[in-house]
Amino acid sequence: MDALTLERMIGSGIPGAQVEVVDLHGTGDHFDVTVVAPQFEGMSLVERHRSVYAAIGDAMSGAIHALMIKALTPAQFRESLVEPIERS
Repeated sequence: MDALTLERMIGSGIPGAQVEVVDLHGTGDHFDVTVVAPQFEGMSLVERHRSVYAAIGDAMSGAIHALMIKALTPAQFRESLVEPIERS
């Protein structure tokens, strides 16, 4: 599977999500996935991951061997982009 196909699958399964997929080894079976979706607000981390797995469907039992998932709300994503200022 290629990263673009996986990105489209997740985007279709989680409408309105921003999705980034990186093929970690160039082999089409180990991916790092970042999904930013307002629907994740109020969901546990397990529920968020289940949403991503549901969007991928049967690919997890076939083409994909390993998947690292970062499932964030838009606020969490914005916070992760800002480095805190250290004060002395």
